[in-house]
Amino acid sequence: MHTIWKGSISFGLVNIPIKLHAATEDKDISLRTLHKECHSPIKYEKVCPVCKKEVGKDDIVRAYEYTKGKFVVLEDEELAQLKKENEDKAVEIIDFVKITEIDPIYFNRSYYMSPNDGGSKAYSLLRQALETSGKVGLAKIMIRSKESLAVIRVLDQTLLMETIHYPDEVRQTEDVPNIPSGENVVKKELDTAIMLIDQLTTDFVPDKYHDEYRTALMELIESKKTGEKVVSAKQPKQAASNVTDLMAALQASIDRTKPAGKTKKTGTRKKAAPRKKEA
Repeated sequence: MHTIWKGSISFGLVNIPIKLHAATEDKDISLRTLHKECHSPIKYEKVCPVCKKEVGKDDIVRAYEYTKGKFVVLEDEELAQLKKENEDKAVEIIDFVKITEIDPIYFNRSYYMSPNDGGSKAYSLLRQALETSGKVGLAKIMIRSKESLAVIRVLDQTLLMETIHYPDEVRQTEDVPNIPSGENVVKKELDTAIMLIDQLTTDFVPDKYHDEYRTALMELIESKKTGEKVVSAKQPKQAASNVTDLMAALQASIDRTKPAGKTKKTGTRKKAAPRKKEA
C-alpha cells in the first residue's frame, strides 16, 4: 500500500512514528475528450488572455485575489517554507472526545495509519487505549499544503485517521433556502411512514451496494470494444529536423507496426486520487 505521508503522532509523552496510506480510492471511469473529426485527444493549453500567447510553467506565479483584479503574489519559496514549518511538526493529539459528538458532515477523507520503524509498541498502546476508553483522538495535521483537523480511531485493529472540516468550512443550515418551518402532519400519515421505515430497516452490509452506473458504463464500453466500434487517433505529422526527431519518428513507426497486444508499455501508471470530496 502506497505511503503518502510520514511523520509522528504524539499524545502526552508517547511518540509514535507512523505512515499514512489512503483508505479509499476513486473508481470513477475517466473519459477523454476527442476531436470529433480525427478523434485526437484535445489539448488544453494555458494562454494569457492579455498577451494572447501560451505560457509555460516558468512563466506562472501563484497569487491571492483579495479583491476583484487585485492580487498578492506569493513566491514558491515562501509557500515552501510555510509548508515545511508545519509539516516538520509532530502531530499531537490535543483532545479526546466521543465520536458520537461529531456530526458526519464534518468528515472529509480517511487514511490508514501504520507504525513506522520502532513504533509498533506505542502504536499498540494507543490502539488499546482508544478501544478501552471508547474515545477518539483529535489532532491537527498538514497534508498536501492543507492543515486539517483529524480524528484518530480504531477500525479492525488498525488506527484510522479521518480528516475533518473546520467549523467555518461547514455551511450553516440556516442558509438553506425554502426549508418549511413547520407543517401539520396527519398522525395516520406519520404512522404509515414509520411503518415503511421499519419494514425497510436492516443491518448495514457494505458489499450489498454497488455503483450501478459505473457497471453499466463499463458494460457499454466493453460491448463497443467487442463489436469493434472503436476509433483511433490520427498521429500528428513530425518534421524530421534533427536526429532526435528522426529517431522518434522511426520508433513511432515501429510501434505502429507491432501486432496488437505486443506493444511495450512505457511510462508510469497514474494513481487514482483520493475522494472528496491532501489534503
